[in-house]
Amino acid sequence: MATVLLVLLAVPAVTVADQRSHVLISVGAEGSVQYAATAHRQPLYQESQLAYGYHPQPAYGHPQPTYYPQPVYYQQATYHSQPTYHHQPAVPACAANTTETWCLEDPDYPEYEINHALQYNVHHVLALYADVAGLSTPLSVERPKTLKEETYLCSSETSYVKPLRAINTDGKWRVIVNNVNVHYQTLTQTTRIEECLTSGDACPLVPECYESKCLQKSIYHRFLVYDPYDQYFPFAIETFKLPASCACLLGAYTIDH
Repeated sequence: MATVLLVLLAVPAVTVADQRSHVLISVGAEGSVQYAATAHRQPLYQESQLAYGYHPQPAYGHPQPTYYPQPVYYQQATYHSQPTYHHQPAVPACAANTTETWCLEDPDYPEYEINHALQYNVHHVLALYADVAGLSTPLSVERPKTLKEETYLCSSETSYVKPLRAINTDGKWRVIVNNVNVHYQTLTQTTRIEECLTSGDACPLVPECYESKCLQKSIYHRFLVYDPYDQYFPFAIETFKLPASCACLLGAYTIDH
């Protein structure tokens, strides 16, 4: 009877032990009970996780470093530098020691800047140049050579020039496009000028009873010019007043009888 009661009491103990560990109970010959405990079983929630293929991550003593994305730098657009435009004086250096309104020589002539601007506006410039290139200077009147007695009343000097700078009809100095190469073509602008040598003096071969004087006459020419301050289209056609002939002016007179 004592053995049966001991077995019945052992059943709940086995049930409780099954939840925590494996317990072996044996009854000895003399009625003593011996216990043999094994390692603890896995908790129920860990068993369910292992059943579904869940593998727990190992625990690290140090946290993983946080990496932030590198900033994105966009390449700046490349702009071709424009040529440097120096301030142009009101009166160029070539006109410092002369009273003429044009310069045939100019050490500061902006040839590089003109060639640079022509590369971007060559077609428009050639169209403008065709408007002034048709002027034929050889058609100008020449001095008579047949009669030695025949001469002009007022002496003058005639020449064909290619001005690099000149004063326009607004009184401003302008750079004239001359001797500039573009597309295997040389842009030149030539004009005929005639200057009086005795301007304001009485006309020779005219009686003193008549009021007379030598007078410088001018004509308007059109030239292709370059404007360094216009960065969009620095070329234009402008008008210039240049000497054309030397005439004799007679004053008013009355005939008294």
